[in-house]
Amino acid sequence: MRILIPFIIACFAFSNTCNAQFISDDDKLHFGAGALISGTTYTLVYSKTKNKKKAFWMSLGTSVLAGLTKEIYDSTKRGNKFDTGELVATTAGGFAVSISLELFVGKKKNKK
Repeated sequence: MRILIPFIIACFAFSNTCNAQFISDDDKLHFGAGALISGTTYTLVYSKTKNKKKAFWMSLGTSVLAGLTKEIYDSTKRGNKFDTGELVATTAGGFAVSISLELFVGKKKNKK
């Protein structure tokens, strides 16, 4: 886990230097929506259960389910298709917030 976080940060830091990558505004909105859904779900589940693992998996699952539902709904409209890139963006936003909250929520300093 100590190696994973710096690796992810390095990947994001160098992603802007590549000319082949293009992130659309719609994908950014999907990332933000996944992050918002995941953060809300994590907060609600953790406040009720005080279980970090349950809150992590529920928040990640909720963001995946929201992205999947939206893409299935969009694919039923004329001229649209199922876009896996938008599903990945929603899931990535949910994962980023879920892992951040799992790392930092619930840690208390011992007072003497």
